Amino acid sequence: MKRVLVTGASGFLGRHCIAALAARGWADIHAVSRNGNALENASSHACDLLDPFATKKLLQEIKASHALHLAWYTVPGAYWTSPENLRWVAASATLFEEFARAGGRRFVAAGTCAEYAWSHGICSEATTPLKPWTPYGAAKHALQMRLSSLGPALGVATAWGRVFFPYGPREHPERLVAYVIRSLLAGEPALCTSGEQRRDFIYAGDAADAFAALLESGLTGAVNIGSGAAPELRSIIAAAAKRVGRPELIRLGARPLAASEPPLLCADVTRLRDELHWRARTSLEQGIAACVEYWQHA
Repeated sequence: MKRVLVTGASGFLGRHCIAALAARGWADIHAVSRNGNALENASSHACDLLDPFATKKLLQEIKASHALHLAWYTVPGAYWTSPENLRWVAASATLFEEFARAGGRRFVAAGTCAEYAWSHGICSEATTPLKPWTPYGAAKHALQMRLSSLGPALGVATAWGRVFFPYGPREHPERLVAYVIRSLLAGEPALCTSGEQRRDFIYAGDAADAFAALLESGLTGAVNIGSGAAPELRSIIAAAAKRVGRPELIRLGARPLAASEPPLLCADVTRLRDELHWRARTSLEQGIAACVEYWQHA
């Protein structure tokens, strides 16, 4: 019987992934978070994954056949350079090894587009150099290399979802879409950059379903989790302003653009489309509408 362990289950993507797995018919879902928050459609477990003894005990108790590993250090702004990234590489490797010892067969983990050399703009798993410029990106890449090398020896099939820019209900209030919507709903100016940079934003529900599809598949290695489109940020901001009805409160150019910001970051979704047979379904307008509705009632 298929039994899936989901780490980081109470986080932004985690909650969406629980819903996506349930929608695909997974009936035995075990959600792991530090506090063991109760979640619909899943059995909840409290575990500090930075404690190797607690991790071992948990994996032996659950004996999952599949794992979706999303947990990481994600404090906004701080996670790019935090030493916590190194702790999570070690903790994730321990999780993987204990998962294998408990009889696990398939392990899918969340990577990041920050593993790529951003100067290339459109990022392909096959051709874009892996040259992370932040400790976060470097740590994620180091973990992927470790899992891909350990997997065959431990008899576990591994896949790595390189996430681009997810947005949606429950995201951190300081992330772009949430910040703009919250500011406008409060009647306050939304201070933004010029918004000329282009980014691959993917609705969180779509990203979660892509992870669920990847977990169910036999694909191995890295797979980009993105929409394959990269609109200018100012068009995303304008869509939010239109939905809220306060476009006069948008302040493009009020914030400086960091020198490290590339003009374009977009996922090459060839593998996602042709091998996983998956495409994003939620339009920008639909995604923004869901975000506005969420923050109106949050």
